[in-house]
Order: sequence, then C-alpha cells, then structure tokens
Amino acid sequence: MRRINIAEPIIEAEEIAAVTQVLKEKRLSQGEYVEKFEKSFAEYVGTNHAIAFNSGTAALQVGLAAKGIKPKDEIITSPFTFAATANVIVLLGAKPVFVDIDPETLNINPLLIEEAITSNTRAIIPVHYAGQCAEMDEIIRIAKEYDLFVLEDAAEAHGSLYKKKLAGNLGDAGTFSFYPNKNIVTGEGGMLTTNDDELAKKARILLNHGQDGRYHHVEIGWNYKMMDLVAAIGLVQIKRIHHILKHKKELAEYYIDIFREFDFIRPQTVRSYNLHSYMLFSVLTSNQAQRDALQSILENAGVETRIAFPSLHLQPIFRRLYGFKYGQFPVAEKASETVLCIPIHAYLQREDQEYIVNVIQESQKELEGLK
Repeated sequence: MRRINIAEPIIEAEEIAAVTQVLKEKRLSQGEYVEKFEKSFAEYVGTNHAIAFNSGTAALQVGLAAKGIKPKDEIITSPFTFAATANVIVLLGAKPVFVDIDPETLNINPLLIEEAITSNTRAIIPVHYAGQCAEMDEIIRIAKEYDLFVLEDAAEAHGSLYKKKLAGNLGDAGTFSFYPNKNIVTGEGGMLTTNDDELAKKARILLNHGQDGRYHHVEIGWNYKMMDLVAAIGLVQIKRIHHILKHKKELAEYYIDIFREFDFIRPQTVRSYNLHSYMLFSVLTSNQAQRDALQSILENAGVETRIAFPSLHLQPIFRRLYGFKYGQFPVAEKASETVLCIPIHAYLQREDQEYIVNVIQESQKELEGLK
C-alpha cells in the first residue's frame, strides 16, 4: 500500500558527512560545533544571543527559570498546544493559566488575556501554532502595561514572519525545537533566542549544572547541553531553511486552493501580515464526526494524519491538578474536536498531494452527510 508520511526530515549526504566528521574528531559533547550553530541561528533569527539545548522543552524551562519564575507565579498560555508548553510551568512550581484561542488562526486570543491577569501573573507564553505567529503587537502591549515577560513558544515556527520580523525575535525571548517533524531538525535539540544579555548569561549557567565556570556552581541547574553531534546536523539544516520554506509555501497554496471547493473543510486562516512556515498543515472540519471519518479514510488510504492538538486543559493530569472542566475554553475544545493535520514536508511532491486530494474528493458525499 502507498504510504505518505505526515512529516519527513531532510537527511542527505551532507548531514551524514557532517556527523561522520564530528565522530572522526571524537567531539561527542558540547564544543565548537554547538558554538557555531548558536552563532548561525542567532544571525538567522536576528537576535544577539542563541543558546542551544538538548530539547525545545529544556529551552522553554530554562527560559522561564532564567527570568526568575518561581512557585505560585502564574504563566498565561494557550490550551491548544503540545504538553511541553504547560509542563515546564508546572515543573517550576508555577501555575499555567490558559486563555482561549482565536477560531480562525488557532493562536491565543489577545482580547481575552487581560481578564486572566492577576497579581501573581509573571509571564505570557504565546504559542505560534503550526508555524503562524500569534498577534504579538497586542500581546507585547499588554505585557508592557502589566510588566510581564513574553517568552515565544516558536517550536513550530522556524522562519515564520510577523510583520516582516522573524519568530524568536518578537518577544523578550523565544524557544525552538529541532525535533524530526520541524523545519530545521537535529533529531532532538532546542534553542533559546534573546536580546537580553542577563537572561542569556543566566540561561547558560542553568543549562550546565548551574556552573559559571568549571566546578564553580552559583545556581542549581540542569544538564541540558546540546551535543556537537547534534549541532553538526543543525549547521547543515539551517542552510536549507529557505528552500524548505519555499517548497512548503507552494504545497500549502495548492492545498488551500483545492479546499475552497469543499464546504465541510477549511484550512487554518493566515493573516495577511504573516508568513506561515507550515510546520503543520491544519484543516478544520464542520464537526467531530466528519473529522474522525476523514482521518479514518485517509489513514486507510495510506495517508498519515495527526490530531494536533487535543485541548491541553482536558488532559487527565491537568484536570487532576487544577480541576479544569469541559466548557471552560470552548474555542480550543471545538478546534481539538475538528482539527486534522495532513502531510506537508520537504519531500512531499505534487503527485502525493493530488493523491490525498483525490481520496478526499472521492469521499466528499459521505463526509458532507455526517452531522
């Protein structure tokens, strides 16, 4: 049976050669390749600092910790995201405060943020869902008014533009993931970007056991260092980003044009001032029955799909910890019931897309009949 993956990283001869060279040099931990990758990534994003980590989750956690987030602090974020966004808040002893999303962009709704702010609120983590930036002007305005730290969760937004400025250089700091489904991949890995010298200095201490020099521990920290092996792949990958974004934009435009023919399915809305990087291509159906049937139809035809994301506040652990209930964030809940991500990646070809679209077209009447 034909199989079309939802994501597929570019790993070519150049990546293999880079890793081989690092192995030959016996550089197995953090060293000059990490430094080069950090410099290259900072130059790309346009920030003064880029600090490499062994995961995007680690970058998020240290980004908050470096700002001094402590127990009982409240952090505002979206419930329509991967668990890592909220997990790091809880791991620091702070409290995630969810704010519902915009039904069109699926990003946090800035019009609802102020009513969620209390005397304990310390930060906002806007999530750039699927590769489209959140409404950062309004978020930053609110943050300045209430003296809040803005940490972009740009895990899915390598190369995304908001009003001609790159994700990761919009708030006080930004974090990225290099997991295999991202636009830049290293296997595992992450990056924290910022123009704040003190934040960058503190982050470097915290990611390396709290050391500001060998065996000189000034903080309680973690071992969150990136390896040279990983950074070597990243150095090759970052040179490919423009090609990847161009190809994904073409793929997305094809999908968007075709899906105008259907009443029961629509893509995520993209604001005119945004450049979407399409780490994910998300569509929304009219109801959950249609989404579930569409997923089953595509999977049976060999097309991998993903429900990204189940609303985070309804996950068992968050219901148990904070008493969240169905109905608290209705827009996020509706999105979780109707969203489906379909394949979009650098190796995807037009014939693959035509196959996917044909499968949907052949099932159109069946899907439209579901309530």
